[in-house]
Amino acid sequence: MRYLVLMKCLDIRMTEKIKIIGLTGGIGSGKTMVAKLLESKGYSVYYSDIRAKEIVNNNAFLKTRIIQLLGDKAYDQDGKYNRKWVAQRVFNNEKLLLELNKIIHPAVKSDFEFWVREQKGDFAFKETALLFELNLDKNCFKSILVTTDEKVRIKRVMERDGKTCQEVKNIIQKQMSEQEKRKRADFIIENNTDLENLGKEVERMLLELNKINKHEI
Repeated sequence: MRYLVLMKCLDIRMTEKIKIIGLTGGIGSGKTMVAKLLESKGYSVYYSDIRAKEIVNNNAFLKTRIIQLLGDKAYDQDGKYNRKWVAQRVFNNEKLLLELNKIIHPAVKSDFEFWVREQKGDFAFKETALLFELNLDKNCFKSILVTTDEKVRIKRVMERDGKTCQEVKNIIQKQMSEQEKRKRADFIIENNTDLENLGKEVERMLLELNKINKHEI
């Protein structure tokens, strides 16, 4: 019994050493590219959206609850989450979206908590589109916003996802405004040019982040 208690205490202390850094940005901002740059520098990154997709496809209990909420069309004939259909179903239905989030987000939260316990280093980055919308930044040491001019974002998403200009604008209007996100972010990374300049922005941010961390210690 004493051994188990000791191991639990050690596990808590190891987790506390790692500071969680929230990484967010609106659709087409390039937050995933920033995440990839961080990974290339040896930092651990948790991709919330990717893990959410895996969880809704592989967790039988969640599947049952989602089907109960949205119907059988929430999953295709192969049993895969019908992301496009679900998005259309909840896009203009705030109540339904809230109920869906109540099912998915706690599962992703538990998955992240398990993941972070296995990480090493000073920082672990959590990439999520809803960092501020869900007040997840309250559980982070610092937050990073990747921001891009709206015209650039629209062009990127149209080319990437095959959406129309109006479809992308509709999505952007549903998201928290860039102005509000800027007020809440500790670091802002501008991503309006090319990969080289984005890399420099990431380097600048990491330099400041490490300075703050040393001061905290």
